[in-house]
Amino acid sequence: MANIERLYTDGACSGNPGPGGWGTVVYFDDGSVHELGGGDRNTTNNRMEMQAAIAALEFLIQTNQQAPVALYTDSEYVKKGITQWISGWKRKGWKTAAGKAVLNKDLWQSLDQLNTQANQQLQQPVQWCYVRGHSGDEGNERCDTIARAYSHGQSISLRQKTPHLAPTPARIRKSTDSAVNPSVSTDQADQTIDFCYSTDVSAPNANSSPMSDMPSPQSNVDQSDSLPREARVVQLRNAVETLHLADEVAKQGYLITSAELADLMDVNASAVTSRGEYWAWRNWTVSRVRREGNQILWQLERID
Repeated sequence: MANIERLYTDGACSGNPGPGGWGTVVYFDDGSVHELGGGDRNTTNNRMEMQAAIAALEFLIQTNQQAPVALYTDSEYVKKGITQWISGWKRKGWKTAAGKAVLNKDLWQSLDQLNTQANQQLQQPVQWCYVRGHSGDEGNERCDTIARAYSHGQSISLRQKTPHLAPTPARIRKSTDSAVNPSVSTDQADQTIDFCYSTDVSAPNANSSPMSDMPSPQSNVDQSDSLPREARVVQLRNAVETLHLADEVAKQGYLITSAELADLMDVNASAVTSRGEYWAWRNWTVSRVRREGNQILWQLERID
């Protein structure tokens, strides 16, 4: 049987919380593809991202494969959670550094168990890789299409290499059934890797600095290199000032609005509200605290 080369996962949610879906695409070394998908009527984007990763590991384990595998996700929440934060959460009894209960504990425990099992099965630990969403990566885009179809209750044809091998787990297929096309496609997906981690002893631990794993798109690097050194130094100084400001916000426990957070991150406000209730940015986790009138308030917490 052909070996799995890489796994792609993605989640989507309409409303957050609201109807959601997840998609997983499995690429084999013979060019064939196997796709999985499912949904939930009332969920969050982060939970769907995790469900997709859970389905990917379950499929991988059922193949009894031993060759190394890379798993690609566009969720920093999932990637950093399983490679960095989870060891600290377990040491603290599934509490965050601030003493709060870890969100989505049930799924984190399932993902941790499956990741451990997969690592024991493979010749080397699963490589967890971040891929920038909506960047044209074929695997990521296909996962997004599957996840969005399930979130909207739409039927979608899934490519199936071995339908008997790993049926979609019943416990995470809740809302809609897919129309399955058993034909095999040999389309290849181009890999767009920003950074990868395994969860072995050489992987970053809970005390490592997340600054070392920030995405570094080639286009941004090339553009920066074309600037004079003095301009690059100014950019760096401005970035450090922004990071100091974020650290002060986190240290003082200030709650900030979506617009203020967007200004801090230098993104559009919609890019903040679409990320979900709990996610990672630079050296901090960002959590949605509450709504006051028409304003959503967010809190930053330093990762340690």
